[in-house]
Amino acid sequence: MEVVFPRWKAQVLWVLLTRGRLRFGEIARELPRIAPSMLTLRLKELEADGFVVRTSFAESPPRVEYSVTDLGRSLEPIFDGLLDWSARHLDTVTENRHNHDRHS
Repeated sequence: MEVVFPRWKAQVLWVLLTRGRLRFGEIARELPRIAPSMLTLRLKELEADGFVVRTSFAESPPRVEYSVTDLGRSLEPIFDGLLDWSARHLDTVTENRHNHDRHS
């Protein structure tokens, strides 16, 4: 689980799965609460794991894009399952948290 789901890693992968090939700044705009240094770290980890490919273009100014590999895409059904579960249970979880906070 630590390989796929440490803080921000799943969110970065989800953005790339749903939005396609993106530049660093585009990913950062989708995740405004992530620090640039953390985004850089997570992208490097995702690349090292084989979930994401980094493509550099020999242009001026230099351009780099990130996209999901087939291995990364293989996680899509897991994300879809989490979304389905969330849709079914979000109200219950929210109510449980509210009740817990009220009694704490």
